Amino acid sequence: MTTLDLPARDRAQLNCARVRVDRGGRTVLHDVEMKVSPGSRWGVVGENGRGKSTLLHVLAGLLTPDEGTVHRVGTLALAEQEMPAEEERTVGDFIDEYLADARAALRDLDTAAKALAAERPRAEQAYADALEAAQALDAWDADRRVDVALDGLGAVSDRARPLATLSVGQRYRIRLACLLGAEQDFLLLDEPTNHLDLAGLEYLTARLRAHAGGVVVVSHDRALLADVATTILDLDPTRDGRPGVYGGGYAGYREGREAELARWEEEYEQQLSEHVRLQQALSEAQNRLSTGWRPPKGTGKHQRATRAGALVRSVHRRQDDLDRHQVTAPVPPRRFSMPGLPAWPGVVLLRAEGVAVGGRLHSTSLSLTSGDRLAVTGPNGAGKSTLLSVLAGRLAPDTGRVHRARGVRLRLLGQESPRATHRRARDLYEAHTARLVTAGVLKEGEVVGLGSLGLLTSRDAGKPVAELSMGQQRRLDLALALAARPHVLLLDEPTNHLSIALVDELTEALHSTDAAVVVATHDRRLRRDISGWPHLALARRRSAEQGAGAAAL
Repeated sequence: MTTLDLPARDRAQLNCARVRVDRGGRTVLHDVEMKVSPGSRWGVVGENGRGKSTLLHVLAGLLTPDEGTVHRVGTLALAEQEMPAEEERTVGDFIDEYLADARAALRDLDTAAKALAAERPRAEQAYADALEAAQALDAWDADRRVDVALDGLGAVSDRARPLATLSVGQRYRIRLACLLGAEQDFLLLDEPTNHLDLAGLEYLTARLRAHAGGVVVVSHDRALLADVATTILDLDPTRDGRPGVYGGGYAGYREGREAELARWEEEYEQQLSEHVRLQQALSEAQNRLSTGWRPPKGTGKHQRATRAGALVRSVHRRQDDLDRHQVTAPVPPRRFSMPGLPAWPGVVLLRAEGVAVGGRLHSTSLSLTSGDRLAVTGPNGAGKSTLLSVLAGRLAPDTGRVHRARGVRLRLLGQESPRATHRRARDLYEAHTARLVTAGVLKEGEVVGLGSLGLLTSRDAGKPVAELSMGQQRRLDLALALAARPHVLLLDEPTNHLSIALVDELTEALHSTDAAVVVATHDRRLRRDISGWPHLALARRRSAEQGAGAAAL
């Protein structure tokens, strides 16, 4: 009989204890503790480079930690972010690979049944073992489960189709369907919502919630985490240097993380204040020693010497106090701080009248004043990015017109970062604000320093832009847009590449700013957070005869 990797079901365990991983002289993971049991669903969060994908490799047994242990009982499937290039295999070959154990179990059962019919020695036990393995894998239903998952994820189901003819996104969906159909004890998923449309997202969410085994999902998708995760592992920095673990799902994580940051900031400020107080006390004692101890003229030498000794001892005590009081609390992470964006009451800042771009955007109209909010929605190809480019003046409409108030400051945060340069981020930002002042867009007193926004650390601001991560470049893009202190802020998929914490802080700021804000997004959580805003729904049309486009607001 074939040696099969059988699921353990309710006996499954996946635990790691005190895991540490070092890479390139830097500690990527430190003191990670996890206990993943059947029915538990872990979400792993953190900024880029915090070791989320590395942790999945450790749990899957692909990477041995430098310290700590990993213990697993049961079967496991890993979906990484990257998809290797495919050459000669077909969709069917790919499915066969993931269902190899189910296929082997049915072959073993067929062989054992023939041996039993032939009354061969020990045939009964062999048949019982083969039947037990096939039942454990639910092997008869494996192909149907994969077909259901392919359909639910909108994946190609033609088994004869060569994988090389499919896009990365199509291959990703096929692999994800195979993982779901195989029904392993543990699913380890790295950014699984990449390449999924709304229907696919809803299907994946339902399947993960219903999965009987354990789930560990690395994701920046707040909606997925809110809908699926029961426990959150946060790999971002903490006061004690250990990863944070939060129960209560995504809501519990947000509440717990906020409380942790507040305590961290308070402790740090208290230690800084005490350090400053002790420095002042030492400085005062040193001043008294150098000038204040001298008694009036005529005082005896013995009295002067006695007083000098007391002052010296006082200086030593103050120095000892200062030496003993070290600032032990690490510097807390910076929070995003939205600069004040100006209001212009009683003025129509921006008005679009029947703007259209051939093949990209159908006739659309809108009007914005200070404090207005607008969410632009629609499927891919409906013209959301095109509309924002027209409003920003980056693209001229084929028909219709756009009116912008004289002197209005308008900025667009596009979906993708511009080509990275080798200039330092700080220099790029400062040159940008200098041009705004020179052009008369801003006054000197309106310039906001890059550091005050809380978007980049001082270290990152000193790096060439080309060396920044995607998320860091996106933060710089946001800083450049806000530097102009715009009256109208246009945001195209603003959550792309940004951390969960920053997206939450940005969303809160968008609700309260005095500027007019237009957001185009597919992000389900952001759409929930701005569900109370007026919506402009753009529809993708196959031909001009099907309609005049989106309804005007």
